[in-house]
Amino acid sequence: MSRASSGVPRKRRTKKILKAVKGAKLERSKNLRRAKETLKRALAYSYRDRKVKKREFRSLWITRINAATRERGITYSRFIGGLKKNKIELSRDMLCRLAIEEPKAFDALVDIAKSG
Repeated sequence: MSRASSGVPRKRRTKKILKAVKGAKLERSKNLRRAKETLKRALAYSYRDRKVKKREFRSLWITRINAATRERGITYSRFIGGLKKNKIELSRDMLCRLAIEEPKAFDALVDIAKSG
């Protein structure tokens, strides 16, 4: 009895891996063993960086809000503290967008935070 080499499933698996690492350089996109290593690492980085992305965006929003509040004569921490005292719950993302796109609305929030 002849030995089956799992022709179609094996080719399918190989094609799937090589397609996933298409943009890699040299051997990493041609050689199956190198491609597997590359794919494994790429998936690990993508999983990790989905978490890091959230962290970095929050940091960016805080930096922008801080710059906007300092222009209006108040620090970021006093601004956030004032908003919390007045029970205004807005995400950092929304505050950042207000600071950039709606300066008048942001000025009103700063006045509320200063008074509180």
